[in-house]
Amino acid sequence: MDESSSVHNPLLLNRGSEHAVVRKTPRFVNLAKWILKIAMWGLFVPWVALMYVFPAEFGFKLFERWVEATSGTLFGVSGSLFLLFSGPILIIAFLSFVFLIISGEEELPEKKTSRYPSFRLWTFPVLVDGPFGVVSATEVIGILLFIVYVLWAVCLYTMRLLSSLSDDLTFRVKSLLFLEILGLRFGLIGLFCFVFLFLPIARGSVLLRLINIPFEHATKYHVWLGHLTMLLFTVHGLLYLMAWTIEGRLLQQMLEWKDIGVANLPGVISLLAGLLMWVTSFAPVRKLNFELFFYTHQLYVVFVVFMAMHVGDNIFAIAAGGIFIFLLDRFLRFCQSRRVVDIISAKCLPCGTVELVFAKPENLRYNALSFVFLQVRELSWLQWHPFSVSSSPLDGKYHMSVLIKVLGKWTEKLRENILKGSENVPCGLSTKLTASVEGPYGHEIPYHMTYENLILVAGGIGISPFLAILSDILHSYRQGKPCPPRNILIVWAVKRSDELPLLSTIDMESTCSSFSNKLNLQTHIYVTRESEPPLEDGNIQSTVESSLCPMSKGCGISVLVGTGHNIWSGLYFISSTAGFVILFGLLNIFYINPFHISTWWYKGLLFTVCMVASVFIFGGFVVGLWHLWDIRMSAKEQSKDDRLPFNKAEHTKAVSHNDLDGRSLANSTSMHYGARPDFNAIFKTVSKDWGNVDVGVFVCGPPSLQSSVAKEIRSHSAKRESIDPIFHFNSHSFDL
Repeated sequence: MDESSSVHNPLLLNRGSEHAVVRKTPRFVNLAKWILKIAMWGLFVPWVALMYVFPAEFGFKLFERWVEATSGTLFGVSGSLFLLFSGPILIIAFLSFVFLIISGEEELPEKKTSRYPSFRLWTFPVLVDGPFGVVSATEVIGILLFIVYVLWAVCLYTMRLLSSLSDDLTFRVKSLLFLEILGLRFGLIGLFCFVFLFLPIARGSVLLRLINIPFEHATKYHVWLGHLTMLLFTVHGLLYLMAWTIEGRLLQQMLEWKDIGVANLPGVISLLAGLLMWVTSFAPVRKLNFELFFYTHQLYVVFVVFMAMHVGDNIFAIAAGGIFIFLLDRFLRFCQSRRVVDIISAKCLPCGTVELVFAKPENLRYNALSFVFLQVRELSWLQWHPFSVSSSPLDGKYHMSVLIKVLGKWTEKLRENILKGSENVPCGLSTKLTASVEGPYGHEIPYHMTYENLILVAGGIGISPFLAILSDILHSYRQGKPCPPRNILIVWAVKRSDELPLLSTIDMESTCSSFSNKLNLQTHIYVTRESEPPLEDGNIQSTVESSLCPMSKGCGISVLVGTGHNIWSGLYFISSTAGFVILFGLLNIFYINPFHISTWWYKGLLFTVCMVASVFIFGGFVVGLWHLWDIRMSAKEQSKDDRLPFNKAEHTKAVSHNDLDGRSLANSTSMHYGARPDFNAIFKTVSKDWGNVDVGVFVCGPPSLQSSVAKEIRSHSAKRESIDPIFHFNSHSFDL
């Protein structure tokens, strides 16, 4: 999986605007939503509290009472533990579907004037420089909660262990018991952290959609949890290795695969797979050889399966909920990625950037800050790369475009294929690109439409999602839709001036001819590696459009993932979950209980098989119906052919500009050569020119750019100038 960066909520500078975009919602709908919120919080808080109190003697006694009261059921101890530790997160996911369905089209949040808004913790940057990158106050609280839990559990387990060791035992026996029992406790602590590990990487997860955290932002939570979990599991393994070495039975214990109790060899295999993933995930290794990181990360299958065999079904049931949600998402992604998507047009822009325009169905919903994962089979069958969407959903009902900067081997091959396809050859001989698309993923609501004033800070190709924002705003003006933004400042830093024509890929005058009367648009461009404008050499570069033959099948992006249909997604989740309960119940009735199956590792394997089978069989049935429904909807759209004429005409006109026409792009455009943005001066100028108004700041660029903006946000807050952040990070961090 490519590392994609994260998306926070917008940076606010000087709140106080009275303008807000609010869509009226019936009172009974609001009441139902509040009830669902209370129910979800009522499940989540006790669920987390249970993990906190579990290391204490009080918590462990409650746990024993629960097991005694429920283990006599059909599903046994594993069913009891699954209901206790995995059930709450699955119930919350179900309630999330209900919440999204009754909400309908997501309403934009109302902004209220407040000197100290309640959402400040979610947005204020506390940490800027360091291993965590830009971290908000809420994220710091989350990090501290995990650290406190680990320290609390380790200290409590250690004190209880030391007090339980008898003085009659020899030092050698005490040492062996201490190492083995403490190793067991570290493994249990790691397992509770493992409960959350797979939740952030379920790309289209309803849980991420509920809390409005896009996958590219949630990925860093997976990274943090991965480091913490593997650290705990590594200490768990090392303590056992030390004990076995002292005992003189290291090799024998490592190869032991017993039927009753924990099987050591599967644990060793699982830990080795985890260590390979962990070592290759560190930044130096990942940046040096991303393919090594990507392919070794597929060992998560070995890691999970052998962990289930190592601990058995009872203990594995504790962490099964998050894994099950990930399996649901992974199967949907697999189904979506099987579809070949039509490439309506493929162009090589003069600035060394590729533009691809994909077909999509009318009912595929996305926002201007969305991104997709792209696979081109002529280049690689395994590599998927994330790219920000550069088109607005209002640009057209049946197309979506992305801008791809040529930076590495994969993108260079893509550009070469497009150039080959631009040759004047018969259609049957021209180069074709077979593309598959996953997504789109992103925020549930268009946050840029909640601010009267916007500052868009971009670095290089990071301008791509902001082109979508501009197009979205202009189309809203043209169509007479409610559109709060009145002032927009674009701060764009590029290395060289040959990247400037990227701004011309959006023809603002043709989109909305009277936009200058409604929108105050200013552009500050910083060319960091040139001290003065380049001299004209008389060579005019033009856009190269490929003669790729369309597939002519009308295949648009599948709606199975990303912002897919909530009702179908809910049915898929319910059927898969019910299917797991049915399969596991049938397994106990007709196999495990009659034949007295008691082998731990075997039952753990059967438990995992039931999870996978329920997704493929029961969930696959719903996906099949969903696919037929999608085909039927697509067939109805065949008669509505506003796709190619609209795209061909407007895109060809837009990308044919070879220079930066400041008059058509902004009311005011300023160029700065050999300089970097001074955000302190920029924020002061904005406050002076715009006054005490609501300003959303979106950042899309490298970590250094993000840190620079975050530092100024924090500095202004220290001076009692209200600033709260939301970052839109660049999702082109790595390229093969």
